[in-house]
Amino acid sequence: MDERKTLLVVDDEPANLQVLKNILASDYRLLFARDGSRAITLANTEKPDLILLDIMMPGLSGYEVIQQLSAAPDTKHIPVIFVTALSDTKDETQGFELGAVDFITKPVSPPIVRARVKNQLSLVKMDELKSTRLAVVQKLSRATEYKDNETGHHVIRMSHYAYTIARAAGYSPAWSETLLHAAPMHDIGKIGIPDHILQKKGALSGEEWKIMQRHTLIGAEILGNDTSELMQMAKNIAVYHHEKWDGTGYPYGLQTDAIPIEARITAIADVFDALTSQRPYKPAWSIEDASDYICKNSGTHFDPILVEAFNRCLPELLDFKKKWPE
Repeated sequence: MDERKTLLVVDDEPANLQVLKNILASDYRLLFARDGSRAITLANTEKPDLILLDIMMPGLSGYEVIQQLSAAPDTKHIPVIFVTALSDTKDETQGFELGAVDFITKPVSPPIVRARVKNQLSLVKMDELKSTRLAVVQKLSRATEYKDNETGHHVIRMSHYAYTIARAAGYSPAWSETLLHAAPMHDIGKIGIPDHILQKKGALSGEEWKIMQRHTLIGAEILGNDTSELMQMAKNIAVYHHEKWDGTGYPYGLQTDAIPIEARITAIADVFDALTSQRPYKPAWSIEDASDYICKNSGTHFDPILVEAFNRCLPELLDFKKKWPE
């Protein structure tokens, strides 16, 4: 089985196709098209890993081809490098605006072609690894739900709450999105808590409560010492989301800024969703009562600055609650 990456090379000039074939054929499986319509057909049927696309062609231009590819769900994620004699800045700008990932100017340099193709395929591989890791994270979070009394929508709601609070507090979209994906792992350690404690409908005894509190440290053991930003953030959340601003939380009794910010944000998101959701051991609180609780515990349980952010974005949180009901 040929495990080489597949490239689709599109150019109306056979000589240009031959040049690129000579450069790339030893390392990649190549497909060829001499017009835009054929290129779109091959992109849909063969799903190449990368497309090298001429711009000036009879029939459909390269710009029109990439527009059609970008509009189709099955081909919109295929990276496109324009290989063209056009070298004006406005041509490159238009290409990038349409979704091209790179430009190679004719006449092509073999080392540049090989390097650009390799770099783009490396980026695709990184994206695939990130997607796979995220899928594993989501499945781990679902595993916790099967052990706990919480509904499947809890982790979805609270992670979106955390993202929205972070944005309201001034954190960047990229950092907040990492939080969105890390927050669902906040209770991953509950996998290690015995079912008779985790699913108990009545109040926990003192000894049972000590065992329950261990889910934070079990979470740290499960998530380990991965160096990625996502997993480091998830570990911080798992360990510290039950710490309190005034130092009365667990497992370490940390205070104020000693508690990682991602855990402080998740704490508000988690408590708000838990209060407004029905559980076997309690009815759902009203939005007013739950938000009042958050406000009354500002400066004791919760970071006061984050409580202000919570209040500013409360209407958005309620939209998420409607979108993913119990």
